[in-house]
Amino acid sequence: MNEPSKPMLPAEHGRVPDGYQSAGVSLYLLFAHEPYYPLPAREINTCVVAAACLLHPRITQPDGMRIHRRLVRGRRPGEIVPPATLTQELGGGARWCDVGDWEAVVAGLVPLVRNQGCDALGLGLAPIERALLCSGPDGTVRVVDPATQECTSYGPPEREAVLNQVRHHLAWAEAGGSLWPGGHLPGSPGARP
Repeated sequence: MNEPSKPMLPAEHGRVPDGYQSAGVSLYLLFAHEPYYPLPAREINTCVVAAACLLHPRITQPDGMRIHRRLVRGRRPGEIVPPATLTQELGGGARWCDVGDWEAVVAGLVPLVRNQGCDALGLGLAPIERALLCSGPDGTVRVVDPATQECTSYGPPEREAVLNQVRHHLAWAEAGGSLWPGGHLPGSPGARP
């Protein structure tokens, strides 16, 4: 499996105020999106943000708040949660309608990240890695070699390996401070710390 390209660091790093702990800043949402290219030959197709970004006023509400509540429920500090994990927890997606429109929320997160309305770890994941994170925790990604017709399967162990790589990059990115979830969140001072 290829290692993801070097993460893109936020322009500024600041410590998140203590009050954000209860808002889930110690948890993260990892989401795939259409690629963009901040630098020549530098593809960003996946981002990790603090879970509290879901509370940002530029995110579709109350969907962001409901997804945030679902995301933080019963999680360990530092956990990175892709929407595919939530989809599995929500009966294979059957109960998303009870929570919120995750596609609209992710569509709102991309411009928030690109316009530096919050900090994010931007990654250029290889197609198989990205597919593993977009499938549920128990999913399998099968790749067929067109020349030999040989099929290779990737499953939960490979998905966990990709998440471990992302955790490593996130720890490196947060060495100077936690990812800033953006200003004007409920209970926040509104400015970059």
